[in-house]
Amino acid sequence: MGKRTEFNKVSFSARHIKDFLISFGIILVVVAFSGGMCFAKTIPEFEGMTSLVGEWKGASMDGKPATVTYTLVSDHSALMERLAMGGESEMVTMYYPDGDQLMMTHYCSAHNQPRMRSQTAAVGSKNITFDFVDVTNLSGPDAGHMKKLVVTFGDKDHYDQEWTWREKGKENTVMIHFERNK
Repeated sequence: MGKRTEFNKVSFSARHIKDFLISFGIILVVVAFSGGMCFAKTIPEFEGMTSLVGEWKGASMDGKPATVTYTLVSDHSALMERLAMGGESEMVTMYYPDGDQLMMTHYCSAHNQPRMRSQTAAVGSKNITFDFVDVTNLSGPDAGHMKKLVVTFGDKDHYDQEWTWREKGKENTVMIHFERNK
């Protein structure tokens, strides 16, 4: 009889452990899903940029040809831009949410990597303005680097980029008008 009682205690404990593990697993799934929803916050600027997914052709105001391709990467958590201007090396820019703002890192053909953060756009605005935060791999304090980017949306098949370059205390702006490849 004593052995049977011990067996029932073990059986009873195993059942409770199983129930506990199932309940704990359900709680983990709910917490993980809720946590994921917190990070899934929509950032209007990022949504605007993701509307550019695809291939585009364009030209700068001085007639230099340009091509750009946008691809969502990393489970749609970042937007990769591949930009080629005339005969220059292709450059990559990554756009990604950072809290409630949009960040970008520009991997420049000048061999440096400026980071910029978007300003909160007014509701209904057709512009996203990215302002300089910092830069890595800058060869010197006056070395050239991208300082600002303004993206202006026209319609679903047209948009503009306005890049500001800073070097030796002077700034130069290049405007590129793009049209979606069809």
